[in-house]
Amino acid sequence: MLQVKCFQVNPFMENTYVVYDRTRQAVIIDCGCLYREEEQALEDFVRDEHLEIRHVINTHLHLDHQFGNHFASQTFGVLPEAHREDESMIAGLPSQAMLFGIAERVTAQPLGAYLAENDIITFGQSSLKAIHVPGHSRGSLCFYAADAGMIFVGDVLFAGSIGRTDLPGGNHAQLISGIQSKLLVLPDATIVYAGHGTDTTIKRERDCNPFLQM
Repeated sequence: MLQVKCFQVNPFMENTYVVYDRTRQAVIIDCGCLYREEEQALEDFVRDEHLEIRHVINTHLHLDHQFGNHFASQTFGVLPEAHREDESMIAGLPSQAMLFGIAERVTAQPLGAYLAENDIITFGQSSLKAIHVPGHSRGSLCFYAADAGMIFVGDVLFAGSIGRTDLPGGNHAQLISGIQSKLLVLPDATIVYAGHGTDTTIKRERDCNPFLQM
């Protein structure tokens, strides 16, 4: 059975997830830690739960979702993985952070591997399947744990909303199409863990999300 710990971090209130099973092997999804106290909280949790970080994976590489990738690579010895289409955002991380008045402790961290549609990320006795749902960014991925009935969607889908599409690489029609064809077809009870805000379910968003009504 998968366990999920969420840390809400950085000025954008981004959700960083640690996902692990009974083997104590784990993945970090969207390490957005920016400040030392955020890094320390994540490090303490991993230590206290006796976890072994096997992967650091990104749903996408907007700045708030990659702030902590350098910290994670230095602390856990694991390089981040993301879709190739988002890689160009890495080099611009420090300058983009400065535009938001965030200059402290921001270091761009190169990827260690690429993830693409249908890739399987394994850890312990568990796995996550990568589902490519572009539209918020060109390389936006969702990570689906079918056996556990949960999916991590980054900024593709939120409780009652969808990701913004007015940033470079955004495409509203593409995002809606991807959500409808790849996410809303999942089982009703699937828990949706988003990049910001609270979790939801596939049924709730299929039935009630105003952006997805036909």
